[in-house]
Amino acid sequence: MGMLSGNAFRLFEDVEFVDTPLNIAAEQGCIRFAMEIMNLKPSFARKLNQDGFSPMHLAVKKGHIEMALRFMEMDRDVVRVKGKSGKTPLHLIRKLGNHHGLLDRLLEVCPESVLDVTTKNRTALHIATKNKRLDVLQVLIRCLQKKDKDKDYYRQVVNRKDEEGNTALHICC
Repeated sequence: MGMLSGNAFRLFEDVEFVDTPLNIAAEQGCIRFAMEIMNLKPSFARKLNQDGFSPMHLAVKKGHIEMALRFMEMDRDVVRVKGKSGKTPLHLIRKLGNHHGLLDRLLEVCPESVLDVTTKNRTALHIATKNKRLDVLQVLIRCLQKKDKDKDYYRQVVNRKDEEGNTALHICC
């Protein structure tokens, strides 16, 4: 880490969409390097690369489960970072499914992420339904059915209409 000085990090700070060392480490699956950078420069966890993905998006997209879990341990809010098309890492999980319980863990750490919508006003429930991901749907429904005195997301998510006026049930039909 000796070659990464504070001055080197400042180069990335002011650029809006840039591949930071953390984005690159996340994409390549270099956990120890990523954790060191996240420790030194936590703000990089929210930086989007030129494709519109944060390090958490990249870890989920590339199937680097352990890295995604470690990111969440260090900063639970990385789950809600909006990237390209307003998608959060939860919206990308449809490709990966609940591999190694990542989706369960994501929803356990940040249950309110189930409310997040894309620029097309779609929740993860819409996306999982559209992509016929029964495994993802089962986890999402299980999460939505949990009763908590402070949080009841079921009605909000199930009744949410996308920009075309469709709920997840409409898409299912």
